[in-house]
Amino acid sequence: MSLIRLAFLSLLNRRGTALLTVFCIALSVALLLGVEKIRNSARTSFASTISGTDLIVGARAGDVQLLLYSVFRIGDATNNITWESYQEIAKRSEVEWIVPMSLGDSHRGYRVVGTTAGFFDHYQYRKDRSLRLSSGVVFDDLFDAVIGADVADALNYQVGSPIIVTHGTGPTGSGHENRPFRVAGILDRTGTPVDKAVHVSLEAIKAIHVDWRSGARVEALDIPEERIRAMDLTPESVTAVLVGLKSRLQAFRFQRFINEYEEEPLTAILPGVALTRLWSLIGVAERALAVISIMVVFTALVGLVSTLLASLQERRREMAILRANGARPLHIAGLLITESGLLTLLGAIAGFTLVYAGLIGLTPWINERYGLSLEIEYPSAYEMTILAGIVVAGFIAGLIPAWKAYRTSLADGMTVRS
Repeated sequence: MSLIRLAFLSLLNRRGTALLTVFCIALSVALLLGVEKIRNSARTSFASTISGTDLIVGARAGDVQLLLYSVFRIGDATNNITWESYQEIAKRSEVEWIVPMSLGDSHRGYRVVGTTAGFFDHYQYRKDRSLRLSSGVVFDDLFDAVIGADVADALNYQVGSPIIVTHGTGPTGSGHENRPFRVAGILDRTGTPVDKAVHVSLEAIKAIHVDWRSGARVEALDIPEERIRAMDLTPESVTAVLVGLKSRLQAFRFQRFINEYEEEPLTAILPGVALTRLWSLIGVAERALAVISIMVVFTALVGLVSTLLASLQERRREMAILRANGARPLHIAGLLITESGLLTLLGAIAGFTLVYAGLIGLTPWINERYGLSLEIEYPSAYEMTILAGIVVAGFIAGLIPAWKAYRTSLADGMTVRS
């Protein structure tokens, strides 16, 4: 205890340098813990991009490919599902609800998703959160659109704003200027691909293509809107289908039924399994962040060692006085190790406090702005292990200046150097 008190008083005497060292360690610890929190939250948010959906059905393709175009709107489907197959799947006794989706059009770089009102009732994310409208309604008219929060912010759209859908998903394409849509609703931010999508009804997708043939509009078939509204706008096919089952115990049997479907080649995937597989492919950046934050902590500890080594030259007489008063070389070494450990401990506590203070203050804003759910909860055993490891590393780092001080003799300490 006397050694700890002596180390504390010594640091207090050099409080300017000590506070700066503690500040650097605190920032590095806060970065490490903050990155760890963000990594875990990002992984959880990614895994919860879609929840409550038992199966996703699409044309025969790989699991990741089907997940990418149906959930993340990345890439295109190899083929569509016929409407007859969709109806056959919907009639199955295991199915509690089913939501079709039609992809292939876009609006200023954002994907257009043709679907039904059931999409807004059954799509869930982050385990049990449902889609909510911040303003407007869902599909009150044939040419109504419901847009995500990112679309509304980026394009400055409000309820009532006109939207021209473009045929295809590329940067260029023919527009459906003769069939303009109107923003009927704007969704709350979710932190999922829903934020970057324009949702319209399946009937609207069929309506804007009634005068198109072979991927191009036929001017001679300019059908008045009144006639279009009176037509049977049942789609001929859909791109993908979200399925909710009455019992999840039936998921594997129903998946086998889809994968062995004889009418056309189809694939059914379990969203959770596919998300885990996809995360294993793109999680390299997550691990890189962890390595970078560890290197920052290592750099801070190197700075701590450098500070203690640099201070030894100025503290030569202090060490000599301690030796003259009976302190042994091991006492001097222990003093420097204790100082190093105290600085690291104070920095770890300050960094820990900084992270949780930031979480309390910034979590609502981060959740609202980026849709990333940062949970404020008690420190996990892993976090406490990280902090303990940093403190132990701080004590170990003090061995370097301690060894140099140990080798410093009393005569060297009392010698005046010009």
